[in-house]
Amino acid sequence: MVLLSKATTEQYSYIKNYMPTAFSSTIPIVDLSKPDAKTLIVKACEEFGFFKVINHGVPIEAISQLESEAFKFFSMPLNEKEKAGPPKPFGYGSKKIGHNGDVGWVEYLLLNTNQEHNFSFYGKNAEKFRCLLNSYMSSVRKMACEILELMAEGLKIQQKNVFSKLLMDKQSDSVFR
Repeated sequence: MVLLSKATTEQYSYIKNYMPTAFSSTIPIVDLSKPDAKTLIVKACEEFGFFKVINHGVPIEAISQLESEAFKFFSMPLNEKEKAGPPKPFGYGSKKIGHNGDVGWVEYLLLNTNQEHNFSFYGKNAEKFRCLLNSYMSSVRKMACEILELMAEGLKIQQKNVFSKLLMDKQSDSVFR
């Protein structure tokens, strides 16, 4: 039997790519209505990598109505959903996931945030779904821009819209899933 002078895991050098913190398993919460939001965003990104946003300004009605329409879409027969187009990359898609498809079946609707590209994806209630989606995406884009601008401020970047302008660009490749 061979006994190592150090435990196996202690024999290797690990590169630490994080700042030591008093770790908490609680996801950081950033309240966008508070004046210290920019500081909390930067801190959460540095220490945790992500955060939950509250008081974000996205109307709960918009979320609920879009969720209801999405439920209706995914409740339709497969041949109706497939009319939304194959995912190339935008459209309706479905597949089994997991090594052998053992995790389950996943369905999705991947849309471009530029609504000009989404006309064929709306199904039976095209006008209602399109209006709800436009309203929701507009609210979420506004919130995302606010967060990105607060992040730039928190990082003391002079050009406040350095990140948000990427979302506002007509040719933006941001997506909605």
